[in-house]
Amino acid sequence: MTEPDAPEPWQWDEPTWRGHVERVRAGQRLVPQSWPGGARVAVALSFDSDHETIPLRDGETRPGKLAQGEYGSRVAAPKILALLAEHGVPASFFMPAVSALLHPGEVESYVAGGHELAVHGWIHERNMLLSRAEELDLTGRAIETLERLSGTRPVGIRTPSWDFSDHTLEIIAQLGLRYDSSLMADDEPYELLADGRRTGIVELPVEWIRDDAPYLMMERYGALRPYTPPRRLFEIWRDEFDAAYLEGGLFQLTLHPHIIGHRSRLVVLRDLLTHMSGYRGVWFATHAEIAAVAAAEIQEDRP
Repeated sequence: MTEPDAPEPWQWDEPTWRGHVERVRAGQRLVPQSWPGGARVAVALSFDSDHETIPLRDGETRPGKLAQGEYGSRVAAPKILALLAEHGVPASFFMPAVSALLHPGEVESYVAGGHELAVHGWIHERNMLLSRAEELDLTGRAIETLERLSGTRPVGIRTPSWDFSDHTLEIIAQLGLRYDSSLMADDEPYELLADGRRTGIVELPVEWIRDDAPYLMMERYGALRPYTPPRRLFEIWRDEFDAAYLEGGLFQLTLHPHIIGHRSRLVVLRDLLTHMSGYRGVWFATHAEIAAVAAAEIQEDRP
């Protein structure tokens, strides 16, 4: 968004448009020759446990939408945890601090299941509407809350709605987080650059293709409808995984308990887990584990 009387984008000089592009950029790919145990592909399953925070963020306090969020914790999360345990698969749960405070028992169940708990904002705020000080404060408080409830300090972040402000990368570095999973510059892990400078922070890229929300969300009073049949998602995500396997790379998937956790949709996740488990050389790991392996690929010849 431009300031009043500011030049229009088509009037920018090269240093201006180049500066915007270079602020946060993809550096070197961070894919090992083989994944741990000689695996050919790394699988990073993640769940954004938003629950009631999205309506709360928007000031919606009536029971209807809050109940949809409550379903994510009350019904979906236990089913997801049982399914992951059945297949022996670890996952990463990105949880807004307010969700964690509302559902501390859920946090305990993630830890007990051997899963990762990672940062997903305070109340699923839109960081691009915040000042730097506000974003720093909320992210810092979110880290402290998750650490207090889980007993382990989070090492990674997924920004709410995958928004990335002008200050986000600097804040991630300042707070000592080791990886981000909010950007889309590659299929594979890469190092984040800040104005051309290497940061040592690993990006585990996301994509709307590998997210349940664009296919399955519903807005009662708007035009948003779940036009994609759930079983169609298995075909899309199967093809994404199969290609990652052939390339020896990363298959990363973003799901939401209150979306994927319904009966007819969990079938898709079950079928996908069965499909992936049928391959030899598949390393199922948390985002933190994959980021640690990727970080080891960062060259040490820093300028």
